[in-house]
Amino acid sequence: MEPETLTVRINESENVTALLYPAAKRQSAGVTLLLGHGAGANQLSGFMVMIAKGLAARGVDVMTFNFVYKERGRSIPDPKARLESCYQAVIKTAQTNRKLKKNRLIIGGKSMGGRIASQVAAVAPDGIAGLVFLGYPLHPPGRPDKTRDAHLKDIQAPMLFVQGARDAFGTAEEIRAVIKGLRLSAKVYVIEGGDHSFKVPKSPGASQEKVYEAIMDEVDNWLRELKSVPPA
Repeated sequence: MEPETLTVRINESENVTALLYPAAKRQSAGVTLLLGHGAGANQLSGFMVMIAKGLAARGVDVMTFNFVYKERGRSIPDPKARLESCYQAVIKTAQTNRKLKKNRLIIGGKSMGGRIASQVAAVAPDGIAGLVFLGYPLHPPGRPDKTRDAHLKDIQAPMLFVQGARDAFGTAEEIRAVIKGLRLSAKVYVIEGGDHSFKVPKSPGASQEKVYEAIMDEVDNWLRELKSVPPA
């Protein structure tokens, strides 16, 4: 099924486009997963579309969107406050959409999109039942001293980190250390040999497609387990 195009009003002068990928009704999880894109891509990147369609086929309502800078065709991300205000506006749209308002809302995204989701959840948690990070950018490549994790301790909702074992922005082991150190309610799903884009070295019996399918299965299973837990 083709996604439904939505217009999200950010403020009096700015709108962004969102895409709603409806769940397969016969196996609906009763969950909306809102995903922000990475810094260098938009919601129409091959990865974002693949994940959205794959999870929708598994029964998850998925909504993607463009941040304002990408909606306007720019390459440099907006300042932190503008990124967060955009994400918050899309959350409001997801919470009030007539097709989605009975769903539990999970937010997250690829790389920067997930980081902005985490920053929003740390300060405005209402209605957020969990977070999914697809390659969390813990620090810039080669700068493990510049961690972006201080706010994570303020997030009350459960978190799923899908992280490559050799991610230059933060390995799975580094993420595990953060979870332990901050005592987060979180799980790490490790992509063995995976980089920041979950690309793995070629080897007999392995394929990139299988890696992506396993990621979508893990996210789907985690969302369904989360749905069975009563909200706090």
